[in-house]
Amino acid sequence: MRLEEIARLIDADVIAGRDKLCALDVDTACGADLMSDVLAFCHERTLLLTGLTSPQVVRSAEVAGLSGIVFVRGKKPGDDVIELANALGIPLLATDYPMFETCGMLYGAGIGGTYRLSRAEGTSS
Repeated sequence: MRLEEIARLIDADVIAGRDKLCALDVDTACGADLMSDVLAFCHERTLLLTGLTSPQVVRSAEVAGLSGIVFVRGKKPGDDVIELANALGIPLLATDYPMFETCGMLYGAGIGGTYRLSRAEGTSS
């Protein structure tokens, strides 16, 4: 699913990377606040949903090759995080929905979880 479709689905504000929404596909999503879990279990074409708004979230997304980040519960990152995301080309979205509901909306729209990929690759959480 294209990131622009996801933004509409979860009624998200685009904070950074608007120009990339039409080009990026998302196959899986991960809801996490532990960046160690993101680094261990997330893959390319994954969308991160988180309540954390620190620069480490953007750095983790860069290392894992994620398609973008959604901040849940109406949280908005500071200017330093937005500047970093713009510099690295990582789209940032923000939704007022809580993490559980946002994950459910994405799952209902056909976005899978990273657990399925981890199991197929022989790793587990």
